Amino acid sequence: MGVNSGSLDKDIAENSVFSHAEKLVASAQKHVAILEKYGFHDIVISLKGSNAIETIEAYRKAAKTFPYPLHLGITEAGPKDIGLIRSAAGLAPLLIEGIGDTIRISLSDEPEEEILAAKRLLHDLDLYERYPTIISCPTCGRTQVNVVPMAKRVLAYLEEHNLNLKVAVMGCVVNGPGEARHADYGLAGGNGTWVLFKKGKLLRTVKEDEAFDALIATIEKDIA
Repeated sequence: MGVNSGSLDKDIAENSVFSHAEKLVASAQKHVAILEKYGFHDIVISLKGSNAIETIEAYRKAAKTFPYPLHLGITEAGPKDIGLIRSAAGLAPLLIEGIGDTIRISLSDEPEEEILAAKRLLHDLDLYERYPTIISCPTCGRTQVNVVPMAKRVLAYLEEHNLNLKVAVMGCVVNGPGEARHADYGLAGGNGTWVLFKKGKLLRTVKEDEAFDALIATIEKDIA
């Protein structure tokens, strides 16, 4: 049973005393009462707003009001970059509090991007294990390798093979292995070269055009 800003009960929508979050919950209560009147209790409730703060408030109220599962989401969240931030801002606090049974991250993008985003968010909140963790640093004055394309390439490999590993791609050998010593595997860039390491232990130095293959070969050897 879904309620959003565009489907509020008319009388409730015109109530000048209620906050928007209260209107969402009150409208849901009205419709739930109709279902319960006819003995139907197989209900999941969705209260999606396009404003993160209002949505958080609505779901917190709903969690105290209804005995039914809640489906979380920020509706009309926008194109990918904006939608990801807005959805994470709205859903993360609720999930951390234990509110919500299913989620959707709504994006003006390909459906596959929504699924990846949901997995990434749940994984970072320790709610979904079967997903890789990528650690990569921003570029700085010490960076002498192409960190960005390497990080994207490594992430694509990990996601494609659904590997529950923590892999680091760091821009320098000064801080890289130290900051990412908790990673299962990692690369740290130097002057046109990369240092390959495993659980903080340096394995060897490889040329830049060989770094990705060396990393993947090490991972696949251990998996095998």
